[in-house]
Amino acid sequence: MPWLKWLPWRFLIRRIASAHGFLDPVALLARLHRFAQPAEVAEPVELLRAGVVFHARGLINARVIQHNLDWVWPYWIERQFDPEDDAFVPRAFSITHVNLTHRNWTAIGLPDVDELPIVDPRGLLTPVYDGWSLDAWVMGDDDGHLLPSRAEQVSQRWELNEGLAVITETAQSGLTLVNHASVQLESKAPVCQLRLCAGSDQGGWLVLALRPYNPEGISFIHQVELSSERTAWTIDGQCGVTFSASAERHHVSDYHEGDVAIHLQDREEETAGVCEVGMATAAALFRLAPGQERDLVVRTPLAHSACPQHDAAAAWQEALHGCCKLRVPDEKVQFLYAAALRTLVLHSPGDVYPGPYTYKRFWFRDAAFIIHALLCAGLTDRAECALDRFPARQTARGYFHSQEGEWDANGQVLWIMQRFCALTGRAPRPGWRQAILRGARWIGRKRLSGEIDSPHAGLLPAGFSAEHLGPNDYYYWDDFWGIAGLHAASALCRSLGDEADSREFLDEAKAFQDTVDRSLTRSSERLARPAMPAAPTRRLDAGAIGSLAAGYPLQLCPADDPRLLDTAAFLLDKCMVHGGFFQDMIHAGINPYLTLHIAQVLLRAGDSRYLELLDAVAALASPTGQWPEAIHPRTGGGCMGDGQHVWAAAEWVMMVRHCFLYEEGDSLILCQGVPARWLKGDAVVSFGPAPTAFGTLTLELIPAGSQIRVAWDASWHKESPPRIEVRLPGFRPVIVQSGQTSVEVSKERE
Repeated sequence: MPWLKWLPWRFLIRRIASAHGFLDPVALLARLHRFAQPAEVAEPVELLRAGVVFHARGLINARVIQHNLDWVWPYWIERQFDPEDDAFVPRAFSITHVNLTHRNWTAIGLPDVDELPIVDPRGLLTPVYDGWSLDAWVMGDDDGHLLPSRAEQVSQRWELNEGLAVITETAQSGLTLVNHASVQLESKAPVCQLRLCAGSDQGGWLVLALRPYNPEGISFIHQVELSSERTAWTIDGQCGVTFSASAERHHVSDYHEGDVAIHLQDREEETAGVCEVGMATAAALFRLAPGQERDLVVRTPLAHSACPQHDAAAAWQEALHGCCKLRVPDEKVQFLYAAALRTLVLHSPGDVYPGPYTYKRFWFRDAAFIIHALLCAGLTDRAECALDRFPARQTARGYFHSQEGEWDANGQVLWIMQRFCALTGRAPRPGWRQAILRGARWIGRKRLSGEIDSPHAGLLPAGFSAEHLGPNDYYYWDDFWGIAGLHAASALCRSLGDEADSREFLDEAKAFQDTVDRSLTRSSERLARPAMPAAPTRRLDAGAIGSLAAGYPLQLCPADDPRLLDTAAFLLDKCMVHGGFFQDMIHAGINPYLTLHIAQVLLRAGDSRYLELLDAVAALASPTGQWPEAIHPRTGGGCMGDGQHVWAAAEWVMMVRHCFLYEEGDSLILCQGVPARWLKGDAVVSFGPAPTAFGTLTLELIPAGSQIRVAWDASWHKESPPRIEVRLPGFRPVIVQSGQTSVEVSKERE
């Protein structure tokens, strides 16, 4: 209805707000926009929508939790609402109550199955996306209670041997509970399975509890009913949960009667209940004989088509076949690498997701980094499947759209397409050609005029970009990705035989780079140092982390570029907390994947401090080998984003890879980041088969007295191998002679 745009909306909104005593929202938004550079898109509507949903739950949390602290709540609430805890957050004028201290969870699932149940740090299982949860407690006959979310000591691990399982063990005052959560295949259909093993020295009850919440907060349950066989729950009209044994006692409660935990000792039981406000709780109780353990298996079906495999172990074995393997004598690094590979596979069922819950949606930015790690780990088919979905997301004008106002996307898509071709030795897929041409020309058209007298002349427009860099601005991050995308398009067109298009994009890339260099020169004069700020008129702040993209992953400048190294120096001097990069904008936490971006710049420059950052990130991992997007400096728990951040897992894979090998121009650099501690004793250290732009190789480091023999078995894309340098820290660098497949390196003189 075109006539709607002629209505005086601003006047009407102001009049309504004034009549009800509210601030003028139009004036307020105008004030807010003054804190950012003028831009086409104030903030991507997709992020606004996600934020509204997030805080809507926070509003419900505020109405429910603080008035009912006698309930058994998830771990984050038990800690965040405890005034004696480091995680305590005063509520005061906070409109919403959200998880800011323990955004930690671990996904379970199967390759190529979109459903991703999550388990919190105390074993709370959320089987269905954004739904209710299952918890388990032990109640002793001596009135003792074992409640994992309140227990002082709990151990948890991610079991990787037979598929994926999160195992949580709790013990207290003669009560024990082992919680084993996994996804299994039953008749080729995925089922979320919770295996419980409980015991009580004095006898008691295993309690399976249905909870109207998950790790973000309240998730409504209006109705629950126990089956006549007492072996299943119907939840809100759906056959949701089955038990391997009949419940011997059963209780249901609604919001006004309080948590079912309060009623576990009631004599009369209930087999069904309704709660109008959506806070129904239920508990199925199973008798524990004194001193004897009891097992219970709980199943929740997952909506998914049949899988070709018969069991979870076979599905994972097939998914990881041929992947790049790591062998080092550092158990933690070894485990974190194995866990990261599985995180990548789990979150790439077609599209790639940055997380199983909060970020279970698509962004080109995260996808580029995640797909790059998949490629470098040898999971080529999975990466190709995700890349094939990109052209369908391109607009008619050539914009690769996942979020409005994010001008890095086109460069990222073109870059990862070119990396796919380089790492596989293949030409671009025919279906990519038009997407490449339109995507590259969009970058050229999108640039601002170079004729204006402004620090941002010729750059990409102000945009929201990576949200952790700050408000809308003319981010160098976007420009570096644009330049890299044009170079990638040039290389892709050349391999397709389109020489004219290749020259066009190469010339555009060079002109764009010259423009950015002039802008950076003005910035360095203003700042009186060569460091690159986030944007042309910004002071140096934590947002400068985005400008490191010129060095990692894009390699648009040499490893020793003063601008790159001074930016890293500023970040190391001003933005570190507990050994990790603290992003004080938006994230307000220690960021694992951005810490590794600094480490990559240092590694490439031959600066040994990369290892301190690698170790700091390893120490920040959860017991299940996961990193949230940002980490609370006091609790060590997640404070921002998804509790299992896939970009972080991707960066761990890339960090390990670059310790062993990376491309530098026309050269292959080996061993530059392999620490001395991995080479003590006589154990062989190995990595591979690892795809590179020159071919695929498996690398071995074999101790031989005071020397190390570095050997590789390679399948090169071309007949002749590339120029190879071995730069093992503490040993003399070696330039490999053509045709050699191993060298012995000697220690440098003290």
